[in-house]
Amino acid sequence: CGSLWFDGGVENHLEMGKKLLAAGQLADALSHFHAAVDGDPKNYMAYYRRATVYLAMGKSKSALPDLSKVIELKPDFTSARLQRGNLLLKHGKLDEAESDFKKVLKSNPSSREEQEAQSQLKKSDEIQRLVAQAQSDFTRRDYGSAASHLDIIIDTCVWDADSREMRAECFIQLGEMGKAISDLKATSKLKSDNTQAFYKLSTIYYNLGDHEMSLNEVRECLKLDPDHKQCFSHYKQVKKLNKQIQAAEELIQQEKYSDAVSKYESVMKTEPNVPQFILNAKERTCHCLSKDQQPAKAISVCSEVLKADPQNVNALKDRAEAYLQDDQYEEAIKDFESAKEHSENDRQIKEGLERAQRLLKQSQKRDYYKILGVKRTAQKKEILKAYRKLAQQWHPDNFQDAEEKKKAEKKFIDIAQAKEVLTDPEMRSKFDQGEDPMDPESQQGGGHHHHFHGGWENFQGFNPFGSGPFNFKFNFN
Repeated sequence: CGSLWFDGGVENHLEMGKKLLAAGQLADALSHFHAAVDGDPKNYMAYYRRATVYLAMGKSKSALPDLSKVIELKPDFTSARLQRGNLLLKHGKLDEAESDFKKVLKSNPSSREEQEAQSQLKKSDEIQRLVAQAQSDFTRRDYGSAASHLDIIIDTCVWDADSREMRAECFIQLGEMGKAISDLKATSKLKSDNTQAFYKLSTIYYNLGDHEMSLNEVRECLKLDPDHKQCFSHYKQVKKLNKQIQAAEELIQQEKYSDAVSKYESVMKTEPNVPQFILNAKERTCHCLSKDQQPAKAISVCSEVLKADPQNVNALKDRAEAYLQDDQYEEAIKDFESAKEHSENDRQIKEGLERAQRLLKQSQKRDYYKILGVKRTAQKKEILKAYRKLAQQWHPDNFQDAEEKKKAEKKFIDIAQAKEVLTDPEMRSKFDQGEDPMDPESQQGGGHHHHFHGGWENFQGFNPFGSGPFNFKFNFN
């Protein structure tokens, strides 16, 4: 191979390239055909063989000039002309393709070549008719009909950038953005320096609320033309928005939820005209407010999101969590069940639904937060303050009437129980998960077991305002 490469003539290169092509070694075959063309620029077979390799590699753009050179050097080479006609047809160059097919038919072709040329000529005529119809439909704004005609055209003219661009515009008008994206991506490869395709792709992604893909596509436009006015203006806007959204997401990762809410408010000010960005920002705000234990605000914002997008699983989960914080257990159950319909295998939803059902059941029994009159989000300081106030109010020594004293004793024990559960992190966590740590029946295995022997008399002498820990045992027999 080495001696052929350096010392062999054109015929040797052609022979070696032919063998490599048959063996499927396309890159090596191409090198030999390059050498053959360089060695004899008037050897039509060298160009033809190289065109064959280009076609095998899927490089039809490179094959076309080689086939044209073959026909220039040997006008009666019917096979090359037929191949060029087929390529021109695939590229949507219908007049040029028809010219080649007609010349094949006049050049004493083989019966196979004659049959193929007649078939392709008929197909080209039909496509000419469809192109005229598609353009007429497009002008009349009948985009659905235009797209249907273009589908048939593109089945044959697979590398026709103009037809794909027109179909992409039809899809945009019909709101079928996924299909428009597919055609525009194809045209960005079929046409060199196709800045307009990248600009359109960027704006479509932007209107879909996908800032990252929008930024990628507009950068491709600016690589081709750094001074492209539309792309540069759009790039500045997308870059600003992208930076704000990334900053907001970093704040969420750091659990700085109120700062993240402020950042998403900035996002909505930066882009108030694209509904999807507004919706995305509100969805993340809903998440932050839920995480930040602001149930009323969270429920309001999540509800706005769900009004626009009733199947938004993230908003359903976050609103359900906010409902739990607000003791609206039945509403939380409804949201978790709706979320489950749209995302069956989400473990978070399954666990949330089970927790909401336990809390509903628990709320129908005893609620330590309600006993002390504090919110589920209350800090230990608030709990102790509420406890001391109620302990003073319901201290049995304040009551002389026997019935009232009995009622006060029960109330006082409930208050003391509530204080013990809610100031013990482990017991409070259990209660928040739907278990009652003071009720042996709801205990799931180990953990705290509290028993209080006797009644009010065991509390006598207890000072609810003391600073030390308050330990006692309960018995529910």
